[in-house]
Amino acid sequence: MAELRMAVFASGQGTNFQALADAAKQGRLEGASLELLVCDKPLAPVVERARRAGIDLLLFQPKEYSSREAYEQEILEELQRRGIELIVLAGYMRIITPVLVEPFYGRMINVHPALLPAFPGVNGVRQALDYGVKVTGVTVHYVDGGMDSGPIIAQRAVEVQDGDTEAT
Repeated sequence: MAELRMAVFASGQGTNFQALADAAKQGRLEGASLELLVCDKPLAPVVERARRAGIDLLLFQPKEYSSREAYEQEILEELQRRGIELIVLAGYMRIITPVLVEPFYGRMINVHPALLPAFPGVNGVRQALDYGVKVTGVTVHYVDGGMDSGPIIAQRAVEVQDGDTEAT
């Protein structure tokens, strides 16, 4: 059986990207191959992680386009050219429009740092800590075009310890 060709979209540090790249290198991405990093911030640390891992890059700057749809159309064309079949949003800090959601519906997932439906959007960990929860976690869900609103695939709870910060 052929492996699903996967692209990861990320905007920042790239710790989730690194976990996926490490898993790919170790042969633990059963049924998938990590082919491409798509990043909207060419100077983000995730870009160097991808370079070190030997993963191809698609870099763009949203301000150079007339609209989100315009840059997403260009991304879509590149994904199709490369035969990408699965998109993983891993710290990608942009809302996805129907330009990408529709052709990849059911094949686009997001990693969110909270137990959805609680604390959607940006800064999920900070939101949880500010609220004072004793348990937070991570959610993997399908992307449906809303703000962290797609069907949940998996969740993992993490106990909040006294003194925990966003970094810990």
